[in-house]
This record gives sequence, C-alpha cells and structure tokens, in this order.
Amino acid sequence: MQQALVLGLTGALLVSCGNKEDVFDGAVSIKGQLANQPEGQVVLSRYDNDRIQAVDTLSVDNNGEFSYELELDSPNFYELDLFGEKTVRLALYEEDVLVSYDFKTDELDVSGSKDSKLMLSIDELTAAYQEAGNELNSEFYEAMADKDQAKIQQIQEQAMDLEVDHAEKIKSVIAQSDGSFAALAGLGMLNPRTDFNYLDSVIVALGDQYPDMKLIASWKQELDELRALSIGQPAPEISLPNPEGEMVNLSDLRGNYVLVDFWAGWCKPCRDENPNVVRLYNQYKDRGFEVFGVSLDRTRDMWLKAIEEDGLEWTQVSDLKYFNSEAAATYQINAIPATYMIDPEGNILAKDLRGRSLERKLQELFD
Repeated sequence: MQQALVLGLTGALLVSCGNKEDVFDGAVSIKGQLANQPEGQVVLSRYDNDRIQAVDTLSVDNNGEFSYELELDSPNFYELDLFGEKTVRLALYEEDVLVSYDFKTDELDVSGSKDSKLMLSIDELTAAYQEAGNELNSEFYEAMADKDQAKIQQIQEQAMDLEVDHAEKIKSVIAQSDGSFAALAGLGMLNPRTDFNYLDSVIVALGDQYPDMKLIASWKQELDELRALSIGQPAPEISLPNPEGEMVNLSDLRGNYVLVDFWAGWCKPCRDENPNVVRLYNQYKDRGFEVFGVSLDRTRDMWLKAIEEDGLEWTQVSDLKYFNSEAAATYQINAIPATYMIDPEGNILAKDLRGRSLERKLQELFD
C-alpha cells in the first residue's frame, strides 16, 4: 500500500536521436546569479543511480554570483542546493548553464543548457502534479474520516485521471526533447507497468545516443525484467494455497477473463476498492469473468477476516509472506492494490485496472 493516494509521442524522439553528433569535451561551466539570498552555502551534488553524492561547496560572492568548472566523463544529473531553501536539478552535458534565482519572489530561470531547461520543465510539471495530488490526499482522508463512500470513490477516480494527465504531459515534453538525455528524468515519472512499451522505445533510442550512460543501462535492466509482463505476453503461472490449504493454479481459470488482484487485509485502498470489484464480479461472473485474489497478508486470521467482511466470493490464494510472496516477485509487485487482466488464452490484456477503468474494460469486453 502506498502512503499517498497519488506517486504516437516517441516518433519525434526516435527521429531526432540519430541527428546529434557524439562530441564531448569533458567540461562544463555552472554559473549562478542569486538575489535576496540568505546566509549559508551552495552545494553541488551528483546523482548516482539511486544515490546522491556531494561534489563540492560553491563560493558565492557579495553580489550573489557563483561560478564553477565541472569536469565530466559522461552526461549526468546534478543538483544545486541553494542555502538549504531551494533545490535546482540540472542535466549537464556539453553546454554551460546559468541558474538565476530570487529567494524573495521564488522566480527561477535556467538558461544556456537545453538539457537543464528540459529538466526544469519536467520538474515544474511534477511539482504541479504533486501539489494537486496533495490536495486530493487531504480531501481523501477527510472523506475517510466521514465514511463518505461516494466521495471516496470520486476522489480515487480523480486521482487516476490526474495520474494519466500527468503522464501525457510528460510524454508531450519528451516528444519535443530533441533526443536529450534529460528525458530520463521524465521517464522516472511514468509507471513501467502500464507504460512499458513507451518506456522501452524511448530507452532504446536514448541508448543508441548515449551508449555508455549508467542510468540507461539500469533502465534497460529494469525493463528486461518487466518484459515478460508486458501486454500480450503469457501470464506467469501462480500456484498458491487457498484458505482450505489446497494448491490452486491461476491456469485453472483458463477460458475466462481473469482479474488477478494483488491485495491484503491490512491495505486500506485495497479494502476500499473491494466493494467495486464485488459489484462488477456479480454483474459479469456468469458471462466469463473471474477474479483470482492474491493476498499479501502476513497472518491467516487477518486474511480470512477480510475475505468474510468484504464478501469476497471468488478464488483466493496466499502464502502469507507479505511482499516476499513468490507471486509478488514473479509479477514485480512492490505496491498494492495492483491488478492484471488476463484474457481467455492466458495472455496479459491490461494492468492496474480498478474503479472506473475496470468497469470500462469489462463493459468493453462484455457489453
């Protein structure tokens, strides 16, 4: 369960990636012009996959100006911490960059480096997305306190719409990136489970452009692990015990449309979604729709209690190993709720369907 409710375009990128000459002189200049700055220091750090390492502390003169020469052996992402009050992310490769910031007005400008300007555009989109998400989270918890189920469902649908809208905006920015490696920062905002084909095509293109970049290699490894779970691929088998202790296979439901539902009794968003799944299951179960519930509970009592309380009549299995479940590892599950829709031939048809998106998919399949 995540703590918060919320967290045709590749064509231009694919065309542009072959147009840039691979010339790099190994050094860039980082300059800054600050206004109304407080006391403190400016710290430059470098991103190293999932870590961030301090590079140096930059001297700022009485006029709020600083300058730093950075030796690079490859394109990479950096961060300027301005007196602990403002963070500016930079994508540095070939071009010098000028950062201008006013601490009083919060006006930020990045110029000189097109990669860093793209980075700024992505960060601005993400900041707006996070702000909207935080507002929805506040409304969500208020509705939870009031036990307003209609409001809860409305907010959940708004959150999903917000996520889709943000992803489309990120893709639009990437489509205009002219092959910039800074597009990688935008890819990090997308969901590899639902945007696999898009991510794969962009990473292939960027890999041709920047063959030695470590972050691209990491992306390739992650996508290779997810490739077996992409749309159209055979759904991996799941064989786990049901509440009676009998081993049950996912393939036993072959011939139906099957929603593989990863959930748990302790997962509040999962429990909130269960009434919707119950309603749709009752509506379509006689027409070839089944649900295969995979619980990531730790205890049998909590699992069985949730099944009874929520009225879950479909197939349920669990090895009671939490996220260490074999099924969770096979399906790359690191947050729940998570779902896969499997077609009658046993192939993956869709991912992460819930709420309105699940209802629309079932209407598309059966109505």
